[in-house]
Amino acid sequence: MTDIADVAARRLDLAGTRAFEQAGSGTERRRRLAEFNEQWLGELWDEAVRGQRVEGVALAAVGSVGRGDAGPLSDYDLVLLHYGRTLSADEVTRLADRIWYPIWDAGVRLDHSVRTVNQCRTVAADDLTAAVGLLDIAPVAGDAEVVAAARATVSHDWRAHARKRLPQLTEAIAVRHHRHGDLAQSIEPELKEAHGGLRDMTILSALAEAWLADRPRGEVDTAYGLLLDVRDAVHVVTGRGRDRLGREDHDAVAALLGYGDPDDLLADVSDAGRAIAYALDGTVRRAGQSQRARVLRVGPRRPQMAPLGYGLFESDGEVVLGAGRTSGSDPHLPLRAAVVAARANLPISPTTLENLATRCADLPTPWTPLARGLFSDLLAAGPGLVTVWEGLDQQGVIERWLPEWAAVRSRPQRNAVHRHTVDRHLIETVVHATGLVRGVGRADLLLLAALLHDIGKVPGAHDHSAAGAPIAEAVMRRLGHPEADVEVVTALVREHLTLIELATRRDHSDPRTIDAAVAAVGGDRDRFDLLLALTEADAVAAGPKAWTDWRAALLAQLATEVRARLDASGSTVAASPAAPPADVGQGSLPEHLVRALATGEPHVEVVSHGGSYRIDIADRDRLGLFADTAGLLAAEGLVVRTAILRTVDGVAVNEWHVESPSGNEPEHDRLHRGLARLSTGDRGPLGLLDRRRQFAARPSRESTIGTPGQPRALVVPGASDDATVLEVRAEDRPGLLHELGMALAKTGVSVRSAHIATYAGQTLDTFYVTDFSGRPLGPAKVAQVVAVVIDTCDGSS
Repeated sequence: MTDIADVAARRLDLAGTRAFEQAGSGTERRRRLAEFNEQWLGELWDEAVRGQRVEGVALAAVGSVGRGDAGPLSDYDLVLLHYGRTLSADEVTRLADRIWYPIWDAGVRLDHSVRTVNQCRTVAADDLTAAVGLLDIAPVAGDAEVVAAARATVSHDWRAHARKRLPQLTEAIAVRHHRHGDLAQSIEPELKEAHGGLRDMTILSALAEAWLADRPRGEVDTAYGLLLDVRDAVHVVTGRGRDRLGREDHDAVAALLGYGDPDDLLADVSDAGRAIAYALDGTVRRAGQSQRARVLRVGPRRPQMAPLGYGLFESDGEVVLGAGRTSGSDPHLPLRAAVVAARANLPISPTTLENLATRCADLPTPWTPLARGLFSDLLAAGPGLVTVWEGLDQQGVIERWLPEWAAVRSRPQRNAVHRHTVDRHLIETVVHATGLVRGVGRADLLLLAALLHDIGKVPGAHDHSAAGAPIAEAVMRRLGHPEADVEVVTALVREHLTLIELATRRDHSDPRTIDAAVAAVGGDRDRFDLLLALTEADAVAAGPKAWTDWRAALLAQLATEVRARLDASGSTVAASPAAPPADVGQGSLPEHLVRALATGEPHVEVVSHGGSYRIDIADRDRLGLFADTAGLLAAEGLVVRTAILRTVDGVAVNEWHVESPSGNEPEHDRLHRGLARLSTGDRGPLGLLDRRRQFAARPSRESTIGTPGQPRALVVPGASDDATVLEVRAEDRPGLLHELGMALAKTGVSVRSAHIATYAGQTLDTFYVTDFSGRPLGPAKVAQVVAVVIDTCDGSS
């Protein structure tokens, strides 16, 4: 029989340092350890029952010993099972003592119990944790039929009461995750209890045992094996049966597992935690869907499908592809799906994600304007971006879009102010930046800079800002952005730490401090606003240690000084994303338009641009034409990306660039008839607009994080000699342009020309307006128009 004094040494010998150094996988180490545990416990059983009749009695194991994946110093969780007939209560107690005391004497931590099969059933019914644990009960010694009976009984009850217990289980999971955090985002991960930890694998098996959902395989099993290896290494290097990978153990555990750099170990642990967490979250959703499908109903169950656009639907709390939608025909479909899912704050279903990842063609290089617009919309989606991005990342879609992402994926950050891995910090920065977009002229550039600002935090980089700038430049070029935008984002990445360092480490009253800040943005006010917003979003996303009231106040003081210097030097205060249309009224109409308009009918032309459309419209100028046209396009379900509107010789000549979420090409004849009817006062063509507004306003799971500020309406001084120029910044929504046009018409002003642009879900529109006599607005009228525009954008008028 194994000497009690040798048990601990033998366990460490089988799964300890020498076992790690020998060839063989962690699975093999744990198999040998499981064999030893069973052998030793079997010897204890034989010794305890010697000369005694023990039919209907057995020693069973639950937990890691029962599963056969215990670590070198894991606890023993044992149950002495019996039917309650063969032995008396005193005999059972004495038998248990003869087993438990040698285990304690060997220094092994023991969780023990003595139960009948019926008692197991009662305990499992009353205690959710015990029920999940008993699903893993396995025989060690004695009458195996007793163990089989207990397991079968508990499993039967688990399945029978799955509907009632699933909400309890879901709540218990959430409480545990809240207490122990997210394994993937921790520098000292709790390997067992955290979100994505070993305990979650037990939950996956329990859900499968209840026949509520299939247990994921493949990558999740690989991740589980890695976490078990790390746990075993923690046991060995600490000499304790603990499950937390502490900072002080990083080097030793990494060396034992063959890693040259502890950060590589942490990155792999983070990846494993993310894989398990993603699998658990999806499986819990599957289980909930399965439960809803079991509800008694008359007739066949038809899934409830709420349309989201682009052939995508919301079903059972997930975004799915419609039955008639083929994923291989549209390389933009993954972006479209990501946008609608993130905006609705819903995950994309695993099956849809797999189809998008495996069947959709890669986007061209450089990206199309449509792809760039969709990507900006995705980044502007707010808190829903986090879940959607994770799903895309798990399926490899993100690396197809951004190959540079692989270098920062799951990279740990040892800086005490950071609470996330590099990649998650980048996404959190984007989310927080969406709440600052009203203060900048180019929301899309702010969000791109937020996504890329730490892209240089790669192994071996000493200055991640300097290292990240050329990486960001390469990304921007591959996405097809114009050179001016490439230069701005590259500079923002390079300088993203400058302002906070100047604010917290330099004297604001020293002119050289202000000189340094001005130099960082090239003397450009718009770029300074972008850098300031990026600085705040970066600090807030890092955590409460990085964004304190003191640091915020210092940054605000520096910003005031820098703005005063920039304004004094005459830098641009509020530039639009593209130059506003020329002050029109000069030139003449092309002959083909003159001929077309001679009949009194509007001219409409639709041109396809590979997933988007250009709609050229010319019509006799009239009060409300802009509002009518915008309303008609919105009623037809078209999303306006950009537009250039101008008036020549009393004729409005407008160019609209739109998308069609329905996938249907805009119909020339419908647009033509609609404009003609609207010109006569018939409002019928706008009938669908209210319905589309209501659909877009459906409540979703929202968060205040990343919520943009109030809409803004700015007067651009000196932009025109004979018109007042208004710049409007607001969150886009169906029919907003129509509402703005109606509001301007009601205030008695005429839209003579306009430049419409939508970037990252934010409208940035420049209107050239005059009074009825064709002159610029007076101060009182400007104040009235500005107030009405803000109220319209805010939805309060």
